[in-house]
Amino acid sequence: MEIVHHSEAPRAVGPYSQGIVAGGLVFCSGQTPLNPLSMQIEALTIEDQTRQALANLGTVLSAAGLGLADIVKTTVFLKNFAEFGRMNAVYEDVFGTHRPARTTVEVSRLPLDALVEIECVAALRG
Repeated sequence: MEIVHHSEAPRAVGPYSQGIVAGGLVFCSGQTPLNPLSMQIEALTIEDQTRQALANLGTVLSAAGLGLADIVKTTVFLKNFAEFGRMNAVYEDVFGTHRPARTTVEVSRLPLDALVEIECVAALRG
């Protein structure tokens, strides 16, 4: 098992790693829309928060030599499922033709009152 850490991704706000490599996979902890420089959520809309959360995932994955195209599964946590369509439009724009498996759920609250948090599993390149 190997810890994945990228200094340009948001710091963990608890006792966990940004990611772990195990069994040929990279398991990334959930990323909220924190600006990695300020460690604050600056984006106000679900669209901008989704874009920032995905950018943060991409940064973590880059520490393992991977990118969003290597993701095989995501889990999206939404504060309000009524925002699904708007989140999904950004998600589709960012991923393009890549279609990882996905689960999306509504939760009552997210860290720092974020509107979205996204975690993923990516496959190491053979």
